[in-house]
Amino acid sequence: MKLKSNILKIAIFATGLSGIVAEYILSTLATYFLGDSVFQWSMIVSVMLFSMGLGSRISKYFNDDLLVKFIAIEFVLSLLVSFSPLLAYITASFTIYTGLIIYLLSILIGLMIGMEIPLVIRINDEMESLRVNVSSVIENDYYGSLLGGLFFAFVALPYLGLTYTPFILGFINFSVAIFLFIVVSQHIKPVIKSKLVISAVSISIILVIGFFSAKPIIIFGEQNKYKDKVIYSEQSRYQKIVLTEWKGNHWLYINGNQQLSTLDEIMYHEPLIHPIVNLSENPANVLVLGGGDGCAVRELLKYEAIKNITLVDLDPVMIEFAKTNPIMTEMNDNSLLNPKVDVKTTDGYIFVEETKDFYDIIIIDLPDPRTIELGRLYSLEFYKKCFKLLRPNGLIITQAGSPYYATNSFRCIDKTLKSADFNTIMLHNQILTMGEWGWVLGSKNIKTEKLLENLHSLEYKNIDLKWLNNESMKLLTSFGKNIYNIPAEEIKINTIHDPVLYRYYLNGNWDIY
Repeated sequence: MKLKSNILKIAIFATGLSGIVAEYILSTLATYFLGDSVFQWSMIVSVMLFSMGLGSRISKYFNDDLLVKFIAIEFVLSLLVSFSPLLAYITASFTIYTGLIIYLLSILIGLMIGMEIPLVIRINDEMESLRVNVSSVIENDYYGSLLGGLFFAFVALPYLGLTYTPFILGFINFSVAIFLFIVVSQHIKPVIKSKLVISAVSISIILVIGFFSAKPIIIFGEQNKYKDKVIYSEQSRYQKIVLTEWKGNHWLYINGNQQLSTLDEIMYHEPLIHPIVNLSENPANVLVLGGGDGCAVRELLKYEAIKNITLVDLDPVMIEFAKTNPIMTEMNDNSLLNPKVDVKTTDGYIFVEETKDFYDIIIIDLPDPRTIELGRLYSLEFYKKCFKLLRPNGLIITQAGSPYYATNSFRCIDKTLKSADFNTIMLHNQILTMGEWGWVLGSKNIKTEKLLENLHSLEYKNIDLKWLNNESMKLLTSFGKNIYNIPAEEIKINTIHDPVLYRYYLNGNWDIY
């Protein structure tokens, strides 16, 4: 009796691990395909918890053969969990209903998980007192959840990705079912036993085939997500990195969003780098936050006056990709291997909070603030920390999204920088593959009028530039009338405790993009 009870607790520990990781996988899939990580994670987890409640309620109608029913549930879960990403990618390839499939899978998996604990408690009821039974079963489920969270954060997502992690979970559920079946097989009716054996053999074959077919299926689904040929795809701990190719040009995507194209990246990186460097009286020490592709650093290295460049990027996979991939190294001229460049793989917010160094220029080349996590690096608190790191005549520039596709977001960044005591100027340029894109440039001491005057008088001599020239500077700082969205005075400042920026961004005019 004691042995059977311990086996049940081991089983619920394993299913607790599998269940929590299944929630994380579905939340990650929803974020990747549907965007807005905070909304998707909260909704997926809420839907699954609600479904678990329904599953728990449904389990009360099971009156006999409880262990057999538990084994059957584990069989079903092993298939649902294993194939959930493949179903999402296949759906995304042929329909617009990816979100529906992901949420339907969340409901089904939640129902199955919700049945597990009540069934195990009832099965274990004859072996332990109610007080010990309930606490020990739930205790093991929670312990399994903790291990599942650690597994997902430190092993599954960074090393196995969404391709193989679900199959690991599926094999856990399947192994639990097989183990229990072997232990209690002598107590199962022959007819039911035969059905379970046939099911077990069939599921094992399906799981093995699925495991070895997963990567090509994911690649097929990924390819259909992009209009051009996918030549590189990798899921790091932090993001999905994809490189595509069309007619000799390449596009870099992070989490499905274009970051740059070799066709026109100079129209982004030259305005980002050269105006601010030429405005600086002594651009000796430069801090680049983001910019893991190495293109911003490539432009900075064109200046002998720049002695040290510190590049801070969160993702070591992105850095290694930019350092070693031949397409990337050709594009960035091996900039990240230059001895002037000190690459640090850490969170940009933490870096500016902890560093003891000071800089003449800070370049912020981060992805768009489409999430609360990214919005933290566009916050008032963050900009104030940057202000302290700059020397008295220091300058800062940040990419700020589109002034027309996300007008309120663009103006929110400008207003937040001003609130951090920077004198600012907004810049924009037409990027062929991305549309109208913008930056906000700030100075600690130079007043806005003088800053604008200095910008317009810049002369780029003896610098290898492919697009930027003196004439283009007046175009970069010229904006028409405000024709979109709410009045400027109603734009709020983005702070950590009131993260309005990501909502401004997501509510932009992206349907015309």
